[in-house]
Amino acid sequence: MTTSKMKVKIAKAKIKIKDPHGQQLREHLIFLLDGGGAHAKFDEVVKGMPEKLRGVKPEGLPHSAWMLLEHLRLAQWDILEFSRNAKYKPMNWPGDYWPKSEVPPSGEAWDKSIQQFRKDLKAMQDLVSNPKTDLYSQIAWGDGQTILREALLLADHNGYHLGQFVDLRRLLGAWNS
Repeated sequence: MTTSKMKVKIAKAKIKIKDPHGQQLREHLIFLLDGGGAHAKFDEVVKGMPEKLRGVKPEGLPHSAWMLLEHLRLAQWDILEFSRNAKYKPMNWPGDYWPKSEVPPSGEAWDKSIQQFRKDLKAMQDLVSNPKTDLYSQIAWGDGQTILREALLLADHNGYHLGQFVDLRRLLGAWNS
């Protein structure tokens, strides 16, 4: 590569996108990640799930509430780690993304999974809301992903499985809304 081509490449790498709507975009992403709009909110979906039903798979559905909760937590953690950790190591699909059991090992495990989900969701929201986070640049250790894409992926993934969770609760007679 010639010196002039290298200088152009370096100059292009230093250009930051000026986004007059960046703050508004960040606010929309936070809203979406939180279950805003037409999406179910995590806390509403898991609240009051009877302990005796947490490991039950309704007829015709492939997952129990525990399986969905743990899958949501594990997948969210993976997306968050990929988004923020240059030493990210990919998990194995599908084994690492689903719990080994249909039934939670304890009430404490259920509660811990909920708390970890909330903590990781807040961390992704903090990453997105930080004005120093470039939503548009490719993640250096990825293959074309951006923080914007990962935030949208997470919101989409959570929305999908929270919808399944609501259906599961309805079939078990444990949904009041």
